[in-house]
Amino acid sequence: MHKFLIHNEGDDVGIATEDINRGDQVTGVYMDTEETITLQARGDIPLGHKIALAAVGAGQQVIKYNVPIGNATQDIGVGEHVHTHCLKTARWQV
Repeated sequence: MHKFLIHNEGDDVGIATEDINRGDQVTGVYMDTEETITLQARGDIPLGHKIALAAVGAGQQVIKYNVPIGNATQDIGVGEHVHTHCLKTARWQV
């Protein structure tokens, strides 16, 4: 059973479809290919929040929907919670 969805191959993040607990081995499914990925959650991730599928360095773009959604404000590791504490959204960047 999957616990997160990934919109497109190449995205850096998936979206939790239920609460994920730190240490859980979780499986996600790519919506465009139906392939799966399994990783370990490195933090608690609430329903609807993002989980990192790839390491992203501070200042690098974070990709979702195959487009940049913002820049990492700190290094983000695979399985970490991605939210306002580590991502500056592109919507508010000038």
